[in-house]
Amino acid sequence: MSAPVDYIRSRVKVSPRIAVVLGSGLGAFAEEVVEAVVIPYAEIPDWPRSTAVGHAGRLVAGKLEGVDLLVLSGRAHYYEGYSPAQVTFGVRTLGRLGIRTIVFTNAAGGINPSFRPGDLALISDHINLQGVNPLIGPNDDSLGPRFPDMSDAYCAECRRIAKETASELGIELGEGVYAAMLGPSYETPAEIRFLRLIGADLVGMSTAPEVIVANHMGIRSLAISCVTNAAAGILPQKISHEEVLETGARVRGTLVKLLRALVPRLPA
Repeated sequence: MSAPVDYIRSRVKVSPRIAVVLGSGLGAFAEEVVEAVVIPYAEIPDWPRSTAVGHAGRLVAGKLEGVDLLVLSGRAHYYEGYSPAQVTFGVRTLGRLGIRTIVFTNAAGGINPSFRPGDLALISDHINLQGVNPLIGPNDDSLGPRFPDMSDAYCAECRRIAKETASELGIELGEGVYAAMLGPSYETPAEIRFLRLIGADLVGMSTAPEVIVANHMGIRSLAISCVTNAAAGILPQKISHEEVLETGARVRGTLVKLLRALVPRLPA
């Protein structure tokens, strides 16, 4: 793990404590970083490539509103064939670079009917149904405990700040529980009915393993979902990745506005 950290440090002159991870179709925020150094993942030793459409696959380092910042534009997913270590490689690297707070973003399906396509929603908690935990295997005690607590996986203080910021900007920001599925197929209507019964409001194919690893390392996590579609069976229409990307493009201005105001206020 030292090789990617050493390489990034050789290229990046800022010393950020906050990072943002951008999900499907949400990469526009990376363009807000000034004095930017852009490093394609392909240039970083051992970094898994982003193969999903809508993920740029690059690390951006620079400043936002005077705050040093790292941005991961694109992530790895289990459905791409990556291992748990590869899916969480970016978060592990961020932690070793000194990051103490990470804002995760993703595209999600809305299970709770109060969520409409184009809404932004904080994740208050998650249900990991991906069938794997990234902490399985020998524990590195220098990174975190064998059995990390997950009762505040999504930092309550960060969520409070996010709600206040959104309110000041006049941005509607919902909140709900995120169900993490393996993918890449979208869920069936029966699966969505099951997820609703067990308390899920949102559904997607990422974020949970990254948040687990962040908590293991003592990194604060905040997660914001862009509701890009109604989950299967909620509306009488099929789901497509094109719809996900189109909705992400439609709300990117709102997300960028929120993140620009929010990031400098987060604890670092």
